[in-house]
Parts: sequence; C-alpha cells; structure tokens
Amino acid sequence: MRIFDMHCHLDFADDAQRAAREAAARGIGCFSVTVTPQDYEAAVCELEPCENVRVGLGLHPWWVADGLCGEDDIALFERLAASTAFIGEVGLDFGARRSGTEDAQVVAFERVLSACAAGGKVLSVHAVKAEDAVLDLLERHALPEGNACILHWFSGSSDQLQRAVALGCFFSVGPRMVASKRGREYAKAIPLDRLLLETDAPPQPGSAIPYGEIETLLVSALEAVELLRGEGSAARIAQTSERLLGGRIEGRLGAV
Repeated sequence: MRIFDMHCHLDFADDAQRAAREAAARGIGCFSVTVTPQDYEAAVCELEPCENVRVGLGLHPWWVADGLCGEDDIALFERLAASTAFIGEVGLDFGARRSGTEDAQVVAFERVLSACAAGGKVLSVHAVKAEDAVLDLLERHALPEGNACILHWFSGSSDQLQRAVALGCFFSVGPRMVASKRGREYAKAIPLDRLLLETDAPPQPGSAIPYGEIETLLVSALEAVELLRGEGSAARIAQTSERLLGGRIEGRLGAV
C-alpha cells in the first residue's frame, strides 16, 4: 500500500467489498471504522477477505446519545473487544445536538476504555466539544500507554492539542481539516511520526463510493501536509500507518 485512509466507513458503501477491492487496486490501505457492534460484526464478515482493510469495533457517541446503542450493545462491545486490536469509532460528542446526554456518553466511553485496558489496541476516537473530557478519560485509564489512540479530525484548542501530544496521541487529518488556517497550523504542530491521513468517507449508509474521488481526497490532504512539513512527510506518514494497521504498537511502556 502506498497511502492509507486511517478513518473511513467502508461499511457505509453500497458494496463494501467492491470498494475495498478498488482501494487495493489504487494502493490504498484502510482503517474502516463502524458505529455499532452489530455493524462491526457484519463488516468483519464482508471485509475479512480484503487484506488492505482493518475493521474497527465501534460504539459511536451519536448512537449512544440517540439511545440507539444501550446496555445490550455496550455489553456486546465489551465481549467483542477481547478478540480484536482495532477499535473505532468511539468517543464523546458534547455538541448542542447531543445536549443532556453527556453522562450516558461518558458511562459508555468509560466501559469502552476499560475493555481496551489490557493494551495492544488501535483506537479511532471522536472528540467534539468534549476534548478535555476525552483526554481526561484516556489519561485516567492510561490508554496511551500500550495502545495507539488516534484523535480523528481534531477540532479542539491549541492547548488541548498540546495536551494530547504530550499524552502520546496520534491524529488523523483530512482535506477539510487542512483547508482551514487552524487545521494547517495543527498539521504543522503534530509530531510527524503521529500524523495520519483520513477521509471520513462515505458520509452515510448506502453511499456509492467513486474511489477515484476518495484517492483524490487523500492525495490532496497529503500534498497539503507536504507543503507544510516538507519532503519526506509522505513516507513517514505511510510508515506509521502501516505499522499501526499491522498491529505494531509502541506505547510508553514499549512494544506490545
């Protein structure tokens, strides 16, 4: 693989396996996250033959907030987490549309983190208007020690970014992030060995994926990063992505 999409939703495609094959033909490796444990089970079955794809076990905060994922779903997540190294999409969203659901989200996310406490996991984490709460919980559960915690499309403050860097987090950035002035500043500030690419595509279930357009999104984000960081960025980003998708995780406590 020559380039990696470290946060996408292949199971939202109208034909996920075809999308994965088209990605492979273009040299694209994928970390395909899901939003519920049931979606994960279905995606694993469909995408297991695709060597360029790793499927993440998800419990998305929107689904928790909306009541679509309850106790049974959280318990299923906990059981499935024991058998996979790839977790996502998980996290917290304290935006206005989910006001009043913060406590339920935190309870669910704490159980997600507890299920990952043994280490060796790659997590793609959603944090919207909840960056401090996410970082507090990651720190409390010592998740960056022996796991790779990837903050997807980070939108917090500069101080929160520096805190996340100090904790050892990774960051996946896409073309919409690097299109903004703050996003470009963040792409320059993130240590290069913790910088990854993403598309967050497709946007909804049943979507058709024109993979040429996905490739264009990834390449445009990579070109923006190279303009900011200089030559050699692409190779380092690919190397980090390949290492994580291969399950080689280096935490503060050493390789796990």
